[in-house]
Amino acid sequence: MNHSINKATRCFIRGINQHGLFEKTKARMNLNNKQNPSIFASLPLSQSSSRQFHSSPFNSSKEETVNITYIDDMEKEYKVEAIVGKSLLDVAHDNNIELEGACGGELACATCHLIFEESIYDTLPEKEPEEDDMLDLAFELTDTSRLGCQICVRKDMEGMVVRLPNDGY
Repeated sequence: MNHSINKATRCFIRGINQHGLFEKTKARMNLNNKQNPSIFASLPLSQSSSRQFHSSPFNSSKEETVNITYIDDMEKEYKVEAIVGKSLLDVAHDNNIELEGACGGELACATCHLIFEESIYDTLPEKEPEEDDMLDLAFELTDTSRLGCQICVRKDMEGMVVRLPNDGY
């Protein structure tokens, strides 16, 4: 039996592990390391200091916030308080802003595409090659386009304005 784990499964496991849900999931499924140690040995269960696709590395006990404005393709403004450390995709969802994120923030689509002001764009972390690949699929791609699942809110984003492009529908 082949116990290899695909990339999507690894990302999912990293996410539930980072939020302390892996042990609960194992218990509900009546799984333990003794039943099949080769499966558990190959799982990505170590904590990582780098951003792991969809997870928002924030500390909910110390919720610093900044004000961010999302502007949709109809020019409607959504002024929100964003928790520092959360992804812009998660912030949009928390505030009922229609930013799809079809893949759940797994970096497997471009439906959380956002357009930044150049001054903010220049301060964002370098894009991963996977993000560039997904952006190739985005509607209304610009030189300052990024995926909302890959950008975490920082204190210096106070007052930032970000645009949601027309998704073609």
